[in-house]
Amino acid sequence: MAEYLAPGVYVEERDSGSAPLEGVSTSTVGFLGPTERGPTTPRLLTSGSDFRRWYGGHLDDSFLPTAVDGFFRNGGSRCFLGRISATDEVAEAKLSDDGSNGTDVIRIEAVGPGSWGERLVAIVSNASMHGSDENLFRLTIRYWRDVDDAEDAKAVMDTSETTDVELPEPDIEEVFDDLSTEKRADGYVENKVNGSSALVEVSVEAPGDRPGNHVTDGTPEDPVWLSGSFSGDETVEETDYAGDDQVPPEERTGFEGFKLVPDISIVCAPDATGDDGLTADVVEHCEEMDDRFGILQAGRTDSDVGSLSPPADTDMAAFYYPWLKVRNPETGLVEEVPPGGHVAGIYARSDASHGVHKAPANEVVRGVVDIQRPVTKGDQEVLNPRGVNCIRSFRGRGIRVWGARTASSNPQWRYVNVRRLFLFLRGSIEQGTQWVVFEPNNEELWARVKQTIKNFLTDVWEDGALMGSTPEEAFFVKCDRTTMTQSDIENGRLICEIGVAPTRPAEFVIFRISQWTGDSN
Repeated sequence: MAEYLAPGVYVEERDSGSAPLEGVSTSTVGFLGPTERGPTTPRLLTSGSDFRRWYGGHLDDSFLPTAVDGFFRNGGSRCFLGRISATDEVAEAKLSDDGSNGTDVIRIEAVGPGSWGERLVAIVSNASMHGSDENLFRLTIRYWRDVDDAEDAKAVMDTSETTDVELPEPDIEEVFDDLSTEKRADGYVENKVNGSSALVEVSVEAPGDRPGNHVTDGTPEDPVWLSGSFSGDETVEETDYAGDDQVPPEERTGFEGFKLVPDISIVCAPDATGDDGLTADVVEHCEEMDDRFGILQAGRTDSDVGSLSPPADTDMAAFYYPWLKVRNPETGLVEEVPPGGHVAGIYARSDASHGVHKAPANEVVRGVVDIQRPVTKGDQEVLNPRGVNCIRSFRGRGIRVWGARTASSNPQWRYVNVRRLFLFLRGSIEQGTQWVVFEPNNEELWARVKQTIKNFLTDVWEDGALMGSTPEEAFFVKCDRTTMTQSDIENGRLICEIGVAPTRPAEFVIFRISQWTGDSN
């Protein structure tokens, strides 16, 4: 009861009944693996061009770029990328003033660790508005993917060295104009560069001073190359994927970084193949989080159908075979790659077109030339019962995913769509009933909770996700004194029991045909 202390007219708002409950996203993928460059904390991508801008192109020693490309080609629209790096060292440089004060004005760092940052150069020149304000400046950042091109560029741009080499064209050039080191200025350099640049981040160390005032006839004389203390091999190992839970949340990488991204519902590490330690890490992550599903892949040399099986017995992941043949967009050559990224895109496409309750199978794999090795019906008769989802080529129907089983031996969780449907239901109900916490635990609240969930499940049933010709046949919801004891109530527990009848895929379609004489008897 509200408290009223003064005479007057008071208008009260009251809840009209059950609160609406919305379904959570099911098709946001988390990819983990090495990239050419870029940040290591998880970042949302919505297109292949997003990936190329922030992380670069294809690599010889990682399948992640190909997997992300396959994801978007097959209908994916959102993914988080967790770049894995073998080093924490970040290339950096200081942009100093013109020498009159001997001051370091701006610190500039590469966006993300690795020796790739040593192929970055920062150039300060006069701003477009230099005539109206001499303290304004222009910052140009150039990047060369190839190490030899970067070395040639250093030789050309070093005014103390004579060389006949022409300046190679940079692969990326970013220009930020009319910048200032004054925090209140419209062109404050930190605001204009950080978050906009895919290459560097800056921090002002001497507010009000202008960096790099070395300009003769509009030509910068002192380009500044970023550098770091890099040594040894930067090849990524399995242990690099774990991340560190002792650093601040905004700095966490790898699996630890993914734990802080609730939107992720599918996980794929494209370089995890066969029965390796990284595959086990993907399964462990999905089982620990208990709200996401893993896509596992066979190894490149896994061709013995008689011995091939999923690397783990789990209902939180599915296993796919064989590899795919795709055309490298940079070289034009056909390469063999694991299927995980393409399959993840099919999951997203199927969810968007039909819903999470539909098995992501009998779907065309886009952007592929062929499969690594043919899979016959006889092969699949051996592999399918084991939980190996085959990708097959059909005459006139293209290359399709032709399996929809989890890697579990438990028949209750045999199918991918059933497991993912329950993850969807559980996540949606958990997120959509947060308003219940700390409400008075009485019959009125129980009725509202029950109606909220019934309304949601009715929508799910109408979408075709549940069996039954009526809602009563498709699900039940109980929330009353039959689900809670007096002790539960006194200890603050509200217990709601829910049962649903999920649809399962028509995996074996059988038409029984016989001769008919036309005799009604």
